[in-house]
Amino acid sequence: MTWILIIIIGGILGWLASIIMRTDAQQGIILNIVVGIIGAILGGLLLAPLLGGGSITSGDFSLPNLLISLLGAVVLLAIVNMFRRGRVR
Repeated sequence: MTWILIIIIGGILGWLASIIMRTDAQQGIILNIVVGIIGAILGGLLLAPLLGGGSITSGDFSLPNLLISLLGAVVLLAIVNMFRRGRVR
């Protein structure tokens, strides 16, 4: 059940991150899910120790963990945009 919630919440967070980074028209639902889950892992590894908390991949869906996962997805899209276009946007 946790994996299903991670996929659903990851898709929503990936979609929100793509709206923030203005790449929503270039991504489909599958890429939004992938960005959300990988961004949550990235946020859990890099941002959680700095800000305190965890990510959605830890199974805790509290507001701080959702925000850390969203920030991780935004950072992931910024890194992808930097390599793809040469700028963050």
